[in-house]
Amino acid sequence: MRMSTAVRGIRGAITVKENSAEEILQETRHLATRMMELNQVEMEDVASIIFSVTEDLDAAFPAQALRGPEFKFVPLLDCCEIPVPGSLKKCIRILMHVNTHKTQKEIVHAYLGGAGALRKDLVQP
Repeated sequence: MRMSTAVRGIRGAITVKENSAEEILQETRHLATRMMELNQVEMEDVASIIFSVTEDLDAAFPAQALRGPEFKFVPLLDCCEIPVPGSLKKCIRILMHVNTHKTQKEIVHAYLGGAGALRKDLVQP
């Protein structure tokens, strides 16, 4: 019996050291790649990706890191996080929607670097 495919959300976040285009793009690529590796996601399984950044990151759009032939037809959207007092700074978050046979419980979320403080219950060793 074949398992049905569902659209699942994979969450991820990473912090950067500085507000530079190079670092934002590099760390965004690193995070997206790690999210795909942890969940055995192939490029053609990605339905869409939403990127958000804290208000202190404005040197580049994170979606720019994935622009290119592989993601040409994947909808990518950038937005800003709500600036809640005391919230984590210099943070890039990703919500990746993928088509998968995995159950919601089987999805592995990725919280890297200082972003591990956001969801200690989901941080991978």
